[in-house]
Amino acid sequence: MRGDITEMATGAIVNAANKELILGAGVAGAIKKKGGPKIQQECNAIRGTHVGGAVITTGGDLRAKYVIHAVGPRMGEGDEDEKLRSATLESLKRAHEKGLKSIAFPAISTGIFGFPKERCAKIMLTAAREFLGRESSVERVVFCLYGEETHRVFLEEIEGLV
Repeated sequence: MRGDITEMATGAIVNAANKELILGAGVAGAIKKKGGPKIQQECNAIRGTHVGGAVITTGGDLRAKYVIHAVGPRMGEGDEDEKLRSATLESLKRAHEKGLKSIAFPAISTGIFGFPKERCAKIMLTAAREFLGRESSVERVVFCLYGEETHRVFLEEIEGLV
């Protein structure tokens, strides 16, 4: 869907995070603004995670109960596809560990990290489909995309998977 991920009422929303878990701009900035300072305080206590990893905090003042902070790759750092796949799967695992039924993702790494949108859509959608084929509490995965172009790219990729 096209929209603002911070407005999602899913069990968790995913933050396209940096490995230090500092909520800066983009999706993270919107989460910080609408979710309040508690989310950053919890991130500070966690002290970061690795590229391809995901950690969970409460959702603060957001509609979602939790925020899963997934660290995607920067283009040019090497093994980007596998790192993005891992960040997606690790996010889904964190949701399952909390018994959540739904999760909303942005297009991880396609902003300032420079990951191509087409590759992102293929990797993330394929990983989510793979995960949903397993036994899990997660029943619904939403890709909530802010920009029109990113939304179009994900729609085209979904049509190709059906």
